[in-house]
Amino acid sequence: MIRTLLVRGLLVGLLAGLVAGGFAFVFGEPRVDSAIALEEAHAAHEAPAGHDHGEEELVSRPGQKAGLFLATGLYGLAVGGIFALVYAGLRGRVGPRSEGGLALAAAGMAFVAIILVPFVKYPANPPAVGDPDTINGRTLLYVVMVLVGLAATAIAVATARRVTAGPWARWAAGVAAFLVPVIAAWQLLPAVNEVPADFPATLLWQFRVASLGTQLVFWTAFGVLFGWLCDRAVRRRAAVPV
Repeated sequence: MIRTLLVRGLLVGLLAGLVAGGFAFVFGEPRVDSAIALEEAHAAHEAPAGHDHGEEELVSRPGQKAGLFLATGLYGLAVGGIFALVYAGLRGRVGPRSEGGLALAAAGMAFVAIILVPFVKYPANPPAVGDPDTINGRTLLYVVMVLVGLAATAIAVATARRVTAGPWARWAAGVAAFLVPVIAAWQLLPAVNEVPADFPATLLWQFRVASLGTQLVFWTAFGVLFGWLCDRAVRRRAAVPV
């Protein structure tokens, strides 16, 4: 059964990754192009007359755009495989009883814990935003927020399972148990604000919305497709005469 779930997760992850790649291509890449144009104009303005600071790109922009689908596809494969293994461990232990309901709930929690929680504190930035010298520190802070989101999710699930007063009480306890460590991390971890003063706020906002939207499209497509295939497999097994 685990092998079947793993293959299902890989295939659905690949498909969802390509769908998310299409969303990023349509809504995100134009913003990246605009940010790169601003960065190049700024560099040209600061360069001394007759001196070229330009560096040849290792990968051209058309190549980068084509590689976007490769990147999101590989991302989907990796996430799909990990999700399938986690899902196999959750079946029958926590969450909704139906296969599809559990898949949707798990995908939703993964999006909140892995994507939304760190994004609120450290949102994505386009080219021309961010100091290259601080990239290691910023990456570490982002990883810390991901770990906080995962730990908060585990605490919330464990807390909700201990509450027997009813569904509303379980939900309230779970949400509270999730928010306490997340809000504490948001307040305690250092802020990162390296947006240049002259960078267009509209472009920054549009890029961040497109970035978050790409992840939302991925996790929605993945959860719906994975859950549908799980429910379909259950119906097929039930239709087989014993």
